[in-house]
Amino acid sequence: MDIDHLKTWINRSEQHHDIIASQKVAALAASLNVDAPPAGAALPALWHWMYFCAIAPHSELGEDGHPQRGGFLPPVPLPRRMWAGGRLRFVSALSIGSSATRTSRILNVDAKSGKSGALAFVTVEHQIAVDDVVTIIEEHDIVYRDMPPAGAVVPTPPDAPVEALWSKTITPDPVLLFRYSALTFNGHRIHYDRSYVTEVEGYPGLIVHGPLIATLLTGLLSERMPAAQIESFHFRAISPLFDTEHFTVCGQPSEDGRTVSLWAKNSRGGLAMQAQAILKKQ
Repeated sequence: MDIDHLKTWINRSEQHHDIIASQKVAALAASLNVDAPPAGAALPALWHWMYFCAIAPHSELGEDGHPQRGGFLPPVPLPRRMWAGGRLRFVSALSIGSSATRTSRILNVDAKSGKSGALAFVTVEHQIAVDDVVTIIEEHDIVYRDMPPAGAVVPTPPDAPVEALWSKTITPDPVLLFRYSALTFNGHRIHYDRSYVTEVEGYPGLIVHGPLIATLLTGLLSERMPAAQIESFHFRAISPLFDTEHFTVCGQPSEDGRTVSLWAKNSRGGLAMQAQAILKKQ
């Protein structure tokens, strides 16, 4: 892996324009079994991931279903890629129905060797603006890694926190994962192609999207604190969740009510994602 070559992608940028269409909002709301906010209302936190999708011709997709590398994203040669986490600031409301622009820039490219082999990390900054007024600033972390050796097992994750004021059990299924993939125009085969994800990438089942898990976490917060507005949110994927078992999203607000710790755990109590939301002052 020629890390010096990959680093030449730092500061590369691109722009996408999109309409924050209410039809997609209604579709995601139906998929999550929640009420859809009306046109003109603020888009719920993290629902912007349905928009500004990279649309590549089918002939330009890689084996994993993602667009081939070497355009905006650097051509990292490692075969497995995952959304590892991110940090977001919600500067102002992104209204349903508005016309918006997302400007993206490669912030950093790095590599190291871990227990599972070579790893590469790419950090992308996104700024979403309406009429040149910034609404969301996001840093998106992508991790690339080797395929597992034959017979490798999924590592046991650390234990999730035991005490939670809020909790909600989620039973994922292929339909939910398919719908979320379709709404985000995500062709990554690990989310819908069982033979690929088990036989090629070596996982025990379809993988629940990291962004979907994060969206369920902010959805839990909105359900329990409907008047709250998120000022900033950061999350980190710890271990994958699969469609073969249920998982639980949990939340614990601080005493002053400004900070909410959020996490997702698998059916055995293993930590899958941890996150923190800071709320705007009322």
